[in-house]
Amino acid sequence: MMELTKTTPEDLETLFVFQTNKDGIYLAAFTPNDPNDKNAYIEKYSKFLSDPTINMRTIKFNDEIVGSISKFVMENEAEITYWIDRKFWGRGIATKALTNFLVIESTRPIFGRVAFDNLGSQKVLEKCGFVKISTDKGFANARQKEIEEYIYKLSN
Repeated sequence: MMELTKTTPEDLETLFVFQTNKDGIYLAAFTPNDPNDKNAYIEKYSKFLSDPTINMRTIKFNDEIVGSISKFVMENEAEITYWIDRKFWGRGIATKALTNFLVIESTRPIFGRVAFDNLGSQKVLEKCGFVKISTDKGFANARQKEIEEYIYKLSN
């Protein structure tokens, strides 16, 4: 059974470990300079927990933390982000989590950004009704080079 719970400070310890997975880092592409800096991660996300513009949820599957999903605002636009622990990829958890999250997070339009070669995340967004509207280029810390990024939008 999959459920979304409000992210707590205690969840951050587990969520940090997920974001250090090399496969996940590569696909996410746009990561912190040092994804292994636990203090920076805990400090950053602890502040987010009390930010009213950010809706952070922990994804649990059979009562085990398997990822996170959030809405945040960047340049006056709502964006979605999610991260699933590598060992749970391919089970439909991200799609189910995003579907459920979009029920409790009603901000529209809402955008998603994904590296050009992150096919799994592109499929998740498309299954949830997001439409690719444009592309952008940006420096991907995880790859140490500029890459193309697809921008998706959900209007309703």
